[in-house]
Amino acid sequence: MFAEQVFLYIRVLKYHEFITMKKNQLEIACFNYESAIIAQENGADRIELCENMKLGGTTPNSILVVKVREDLKIKMHVIIRPRGGDFVYSDEELTEMKQDIKQFKKLGVDGFVFGILKDNGKVNKKQNKELVHLAHPLSCTFHRAFDVVKDVEKSLEDVIDCGFKTILTSGQAVNVEEGILALQRIQELAGDRIEIMPGGGLRSSNIKLLQDKLDLTFYHSSAVTNNSETANPEEIKELKNFL
Repeated sequence: MFAEQVFLYIRVLKYHEFITMKKNQLEIACFNYESAIIAQENGADRIELCENMKLGGTTPNSILVVKVREDLKIKMHVIIRPRGGDFVYSDEELTEMKQDIKQFKKLGVDGFVFGILKDNGKVNKKQNKELVHLAHPLSCTFHRAFDVVKDVEKSLEDVIDCGFKTILTSGQAVNVEEGILALQRIQELAGDRIEIMPGGGLRSSNIKLLQDKLDLTFYHSSAVTNNSETANPEEIKELKNFL
């Protein structure tokens, strides 16, 4: 009994240290070169580079990756998603994802964003582990495929076991505002084992609501406020002001 109490006390101390070392930071989803530069110039801590906003983001072409990397000083993660639609991939698509990771590692990116599920809505641990291993030592984020998993608690443990460092999620809701209670619960379950990054409809108009409920973390937004696919510099500034 005493040993269990000591173990729990140590775990609480570790979690406290983990939280106090952290701070709120901002990741901007960028669908073009212009957004990446706007993000950097207006205080973003990191970008997620992708294409095809209407499809929810797909793997960017290598020319765009090279161009952005040359001019970006802040960290740059790249999404690995060969198409829109579901997150169940064929062997051919998995091979394509592996090749993209190999190629982008050589181009000096700082991390990857992907997520693979099974037909039954469970995390495909085998395929995800293959990609995480291939990406090593770069960090990997499990993207919003998490918002369509069948069992949140089991999927959280599976994603952690795969070696991901972050989960991007709206709390399985249409947007982060509607998913705020689920986000809070997921973050509590995750503890210091993985970072939970709220994303999906995150704007300066609702980020304060999340800050009131969540521990310090990364926040994810496209900062797009019109019908274009380009980030609004004023929106990025407003987001940073809250952080």
